[in-house]
Amino acid sequence: MRLEKCWFCSSTIYPGHGIQFVRNDAKIFRFCRSKCHKNFKMKRNPRKVKWTKAYRRLHGKDMTQDSTFEFERKRNRPERYDRNITENTLKAIKKIEKVRVDREARHHALRMKGKKAKEQREAAKELEQGIHMVKAPAALQEEPSLTLPKIKVKVSHQQAEKNHLMEE
Repeated sequence: MRLEKCWFCSSTIYPGHGIQFVRNDAKIFRFCRSKCHKNFKMKRNPRKVKWTKAYRRLHGKDMTQDSTFEFERKRNRPERYDRNITENTLKAIKKIEKVRVDREARHHALRMKGKKAKEQREAAKELEQGIHMVKAPAALQEEPSLTLPKIKVKVSHQQAEKNHLMEE
């Protein structure tokens, strides 16, 4: 069973699926679905279309350099069947897949590293701006624990003087 790759989005095309386009110079383009085929006919660049694999790799969303991709390459050289080699290859495929999944998870974790703290800061800022919508002003005056705690910030003497001059 031969699995092809879509020319546009790089997804896997299984036998009996997709569309083939043969150009006048006999170059074959395979597409997984009509969406890819139509984008190709509209002469869109896969590196500029956000949902393609090419875009994700170019913009650092997916892994690009990894030794596990070496095993996925297409080889058009017939090999003599040997039961031991086939058995070892099948075992290696499972190990390689596990390594690839671990590396992708690590890559994803590095990409999302500072996102959680940023989201918390944005949520706190939004809550502080809209606290009057959550609680009535009278309730806030009665119980000061409902307000967000004030954050202490160090201010240099120059900034303090500027603020003092502006107040006067």
